[in-house]
Formats: sequence, structure tokens, C-alpha cells
Amino acid sequence: MDLKTFLGDPRRRKLAILAALAVASLLLAVLALDQRAAQVAPKYPLQVYLPGLAHELNQASHIHIVSKKYGAFDVAFVPMRGWVLPGRDGYPASFELVKRTLVGLAALETIEPKTARPEWFHYVGLDGPPKGDGVEIMLSDSKGHMLATLIAGKSEDIGDASGAVGLFVRKPGDAQSWLVQSSFEPRANPADWMDKQVLDVDRTRIQEVDVRPAAGPAYTVRRDKPSDADFALAPIPHGREVSDPSAPSGAATAIVGFSFDDTRPAGEIDFGTGASRTVTHTFDGLIVTVDVVKRGSDYWARLFADAVPGKADAAKEANEINAHAARWAYKLAAYKGAQLATPLESLLKPKGKK
Repeated sequence: MDLKTFLGDPRRRKLAILAALAVASLLLAVLALDQRAAQVAPKYPLQVYLPGLAHELNQASHIHIVSKKYGAFDVAFVPMRGWVLPGRDGYPASFELVKRTLVGLAALETIEPKTARPEWFHYVGLDGPPKGDGVEIMLSDSKGHMLATLIAGKSEDIGDASGAVGLFVRKPGDAQSWLVQSSFEPRANPADWMDKQVLDVDRTRIQEVDVRPAAGPAYTVRRDKPSDADFALAPIPHGREVSDPSAPSGAATAIVGFSFDDTRPAGEIDFGTGASRTVTHTFDGLIVTVDVVKRGSDYWARLFADAVPGKADAAKEANEINAHAARWAYKLAAYKGAQLATPLESLLKPKGKK
């Protein structure tokens, strides 16, 4: 059948027209997709921002950090001790944060160049410290050779499914800034770099706590089994009763979630006059003693751990706590310091009073 005959049939002619329209629509759709892909495709290929650093990470032994808010401090690797904070008398640094920072620096990838005008740096937090809001990070080896340095500024959401963010960075002395893809957040606060894994006692383990406040009588809070929700208080003075059934639990669980804001060598804090003592006994045999003293407006604590004879696991845990905490005094948040020094009177009310 020739084309003239084929098109002479009205039905076939309509089919041909529809087929042509379908092909044209398909071509237009493909073209639109190509244009859309071109619009959303990265204008610049991802490139490593600090080339070569990944191959030198095993040589890194010193991190120097400077910011306007917290000043300058160092995190350094010391043989036989690991990573420490020299400015905090060699207190152990968080290995997780060190690792996350080093790997994060090596993994930075450029998304696109940003402003190269220094007068605009403050908009993205890239003015250099100590006067500007940027955070400068310098990484060097044991001989002082600089491995990498950058100034980090503000971050923004880039919609990355893995959780990476966009971070504004530039290199000191370089006017060109970049938006990079980052898997870590620069930390400028020395407290963030301290190893906080000192004491981890869950509430379910606590059996009895003996409290000797700085002022007022000593007391004990206790429960018979881990499933008991509340702790019993003893002794209760004549004419008094517990203000609320759950009140003793606050004193009983004071060491749960132990954290701190700063450290000092234990010998620099006087734990004699005005100190309170809390001794926590767990069902599995661990004994933790915490001394707390208030100096000015700050609460400071020191720790010591022991174990019931014959409890091997508890003895091992006690040794680990002492190895970490023996030399140090810990600055506590005000609420935690007050909780560890709870006076008996605060748990009581006159008998029969609502």
C-alpha cells in the first residue's frame, strides 16, 4: 500500500497524525529533561579542597585552633598518652572528635567558589580570628611542618542525604572563599575537645547512696531491687516526712549523666572545708565516691571508685574510672553540683502538711 492510499483512509490518517504528535511530544520531553538536568547539574566538579592531606593524616600530631570567642588552644599527640590538651595540664582529649576532625578536613570537597572580596567575608563568617568570627584550624606534624590550614565560617543545608553540610572556608592569606561539602563541624570550644567518658552509671544499677552534705545531717537513700521506682529515705527526723515519694530519687541518681565543663589538677582545688560527699553503691558491686565543693560560684568535684570484694567486673570498672579521674577536679554545671550536695532538709516537709 502506497502512502497516498494509506493517508486516504481517514482512520489511518488520524493514527498517523497521533503517532507524529506522540513522537514530537517525546522529543520535547527529552529536550526538557536535558535542559532541566543542565540547570541542576553542578557547575563545578567536586574536588578535594586540601589535596594530599589524606596521605599525611598519620603524621598529624598537633591541632591549633583560634577563635574570637574562645581564644587559641592546642590539641597535641603525646607518645604513650595519646591526644591531650596541653593548655589544660595535659587532660586527655576526645579521640572521637580528633578523628572526626582530621578525617573531615581531608574529606572536604569543593562545591563552588564564593566571594573573593574581603569586605564581604563577615557575611559568611570568614573574617580571620581573633577579631573576626571565623575559626582557624592549623594541622601540623611532630616537627612543626604545616600539613593544612584553613578558616571555617558559617554552614548551610545542602540537602545531602548522608548529613553533610555546606561549609564556607578559605585559606589564610587567600581572598578566594569556597563552599565545600563537609562531614564535620569545626569546634572552637576547648571543653568540646575534652574526653568526657569519665563516669557512666545507669540509674537501674543504683542500690544505695550515702550523702554527707556540707551542712546538716547525713542521710541514706536506698531501694531493695532495681525495679523499685522510688528510693526510701533514712533517717527521717521526728515530726517530718518526705516532701514527695520521688524526692529522694534526685539525690540517689545524682551521678547519672555525669558531665563537666572544665578541669583542673585535683591539687589546685581545696576539698577540705565545706565539701560534701556522696557515696553510691550499685547492685553489681561498684562503689563511687564523689566529693563536691563550691568555690565562688563554681562547683568542683573529684571522683574515686572501689568495688565490693569478689566482684571482678566492678573492680575492673573501678580501676578504669580511677585511671581516668585520679588526677583531676571537674567543674560541674550549677544544677549538677547542687544535686550532688543535696541537704536532708530539702527532701522533707512537716508531717501531715500538704
